[in-house]
Amino acid sequence: MSVCSKVTGVGFFVPDRVVTNDDLSALIDTSDEWIHQRTGIRARRHAPDGMTNVDMAEIAAKHAMDEAGIGPGDIDLLIAATLSPDYSFPSNAPFIQRRLGLGPVAAIDVRNQCTGFLYSIAVADAYIRTGRARRVLVIGSEVQSGGLDFDSRSRDIAVIFGDGAGAFVMEAGDSSDGKGVLAVALHGDGTHAEDLWTDAERSYEHPRLTMEMYESGAVWPKMRGRAVFIQAVKELPEIINEVLAKTGHALDDVDCFAFHQANLRINQWVGSSMNIPDEKIFNNIERYGNTTAATIPGVIFEARASGLIHDGSLVVAAAFGAGFTSAAITIRF
Repeated sequence: MSVCSKVTGVGFFVPDRVVTNDDLSALIDTSDEWIHQRTGIRARRHAPDGMTNVDMAEIAAKHAMDEAGIGPGDIDLLIAATLSPDYSFPSNAPFIQRRLGLGPVAAIDVRNQCTGFLYSIAVADAYIRTGRARRVLVIGSEVQSGGLDFDSRSRDIAVIFGDGAGAFVMEAGDSSDGKGVLAVALHGDGTHAEDLWTDAERSYEHPRLTMEMYESGAVWPKMRGRAVFIQAVKELPEIINEVLAKTGHALDDVDCFAFHQANLRINQWVGSSMNIPDEKIFNNIERYGNTTAATIPGVIFEARASGLIHDGSLVVAAAFGAGFTSAAITIRF
């Protein structure tokens, strides 16, 4: 028997607080038309005061575990993808581990931002295929609203991000039925790192944070939007074709494309350039914005609920983001 990793549970959570483009227009020199035309976003969710990254991760994880029919004692490894941990250290994963009562299993953070969930899937898949884990809980969770500059100087990026969490339970299984993670592809190109980043805090300076950093805006995320767009529409088709080539599948074989929800225009451009029918691409950015490490599980959760992903569906998930990094997986549900 050849061992593969299968997704047996999917969870998704967003806070109740809806923040519309009109709400942001009261804080920033922008408008619903300006935001929607450039990003495809109409609204996003922001966590209420006191709701933490770990809170949301716990909810999404429990949903995934319930679907998989397992309990805390069944998990061998926890991987938590996030760019917004509750604390700089320790990492987020041990706090989630404690909250879920998983016991003394390995707990890892992955800090790959927009590609974090897919990189985490790749790690989980490797652990399962090599026999080092049987059941892995993979979580992507973000509370980004507290780290955004709601000022007109940052209107290009403050309007994009939202809060949310998603989770997969991945388990070892028999590959003879053709289901499970079929292939992964991961890329990185640090030559573009400063095109999407937060300049401060800086671990190589003392102190790491200064009042000057706040006053200059160095503490807030920044983006060279055109550079990100150009690289994204170049990298995503390449890595999608690469991951399909690994299994011998063609674009037409794919039932659903689950793209990272950074910008609807990017996803539309990629779909058009690759001649992917619109009905095969599931987007939810209009309602949630970019939830970074939570976008891929959120898209897959809702695509399953809509019926686009069902038993036997072949899915390609792909993401591009800060670093720059890109990632793709093929998986049959």
